[in-house]
Amino acid sequence: MTTETCLPQPVETNEPSLGRVQAWALPTDEDSLWMLCKDIFQKYWDQIVFGSLIPGAVWEIRAPNEPTKVSVLDGYLTVDFGAWHFHICIGHFKGASDEDAFLRRTGRAELYRVLNKEGFPKSWGVRLFNNAGQQQMTVFLPNPFLTPEQQIASAPDWSRLAMWDWLREAYLGLPSDPLDRSGRGFSCGG
Repeated sequence: MTTETCLPQPVETNEPSLGRVQAWALPTDEDSLWMLCKDIFQKYWDQIVFGSLIPGAVWEIRAPNEPTKVSVLDGYLTVDFGAWHFHICIGHFKGASDEDAFLRRTGRAELYRVLNKEGFPKSWGVRLFNNAGQQQMTVFLPNPFLTPEQQIASAPDWSRLAMWDWLREAYLGLPSDPLDRSGRGFSCGG
């Protein structure tokens, strides 16, 4: 008798603003989201860019320093950098009706990668959406085709996929994927 391991498979969509996107679903319970955000913001704060990515607007924010606090209170995650902070509803918020509290809270979380026209990955990230389908946050992971300063690199630096590989292993039980190291460069929209 053999037991086959069922590895998580991505859902592939064609998003008007990004193109081909492969996304792996992550758990959306409060504890899982808190651990994910703590891992991202406490371990990798100096390597990520984060904000929103919606049609017509992209906010690319870099943390000024390590967070002074990553906490959850009344369903809201707070990531505090001292001079400024942000909140995202990841659990039940008691200050709203049950229906409103449900709509505010994260209903979809995913690791994703964007593929170019030839099917090679060109960017990697983590996205959170509330139960109303609105984006709460995108975390743009280190990209081998971009320098840490977000300039186009002269040659790919595959070591910049370490965070992506770690998140795949830690949260999905997936090993690194050779496809991630098959691309030839970064291009916006292509």
